[in-house]
Amino acid sequence: MDYLWQDRKRTLFGLPLSFTKYALTEERLFIERGFLNKKEDEVRLYRIMDVSLSRSFGQRIFGVGTIHCCSADKSMRDFDILSIKNPKDVKEQLSELVEKQRDSKRVTNREFMTGAHDLDDDYDDDDHIH
Repeated sequence: MDYLWQDRKRTLFGLPLSFTKYALTEERLFIERGFLNKKEDEVRLYRIMDVSLSRSFGQRIFGVGTIHCCSADKSMRDFDILSIKNPKDVKEQLSELVEKQRDSKRVTNREFMTGAHDLDDDYDDDDHIH
């Protein structure tokens, strides 16, 4: 399997002293956790709906950051790629791959707008004003 990116969760001073590993391919993101008992999760990139980057003051000092992913994957839901090096570059690469996969699979986000009667308690089930 060809990995486009790999890293470990960084701990104190930005050192990779953790047992959480991340790997990215053209189609999937893998998260492996644990030392004695290992757990590997994967999410197909087309299931990721949104990514955002956060960097605390301490993370900025040591050149790491956390990427938050909003996912439609039932087992992963929303998840974080914690304390990784070059987080801006990784976020950009991930965003581009997500869009590429969503385009190739013809997947779209379905964002629903709430109707006015859902926002106003003055309407009953028959849309009559009280």
